[in-house]
Amino acid sequence: MLKIVKKRFDIQVVDANKSVNKTFELDKNIKRIKGMLVTSDKDDLLYYRGTQKIEVNNQEYFPDNYESKLLMSGINVSPNERYYKIETDNIGNGIIKLSYTDADDGRTGFASYRVSLYVDCEMEDEL
Repeated sequence: MLKIVKKRFDIQVVDANKSVNKTFELDKNIKRIKGMLVTSDKDDLLYYRGTQKIEVNNQEYFPDNYESKLLMSGINVSPNERYYKIETDNIGNGIIKLSYTDADDGRTGFASYRVSLYVDCEMEDEL
């Protein structure tokens, strides 16, 4: 039986105008990724300063310099509609690579911030 789970993966952005690369492992019983969402503890910095590249099992889903604001969702969106929909199959022991880049845009001052990648998954129940 499959159940829906949300996985959260965090990176810390501590330096202005730098990239942070991180690799995350999915549980072996994750069967499919249904969607992704990016958020932050400082949404304005993520919105104006952030871009990223996201790969799952070496397949690129969002290319280099993909703007973070395109993967964010506001509170005016239904919780069931907040994720950017993607479909993957047979992910088991999947690897997510996140390459996040902070870049000064002139509208915001830099402060250290957290970027969170939420992944909407189908997981096989272990009996």
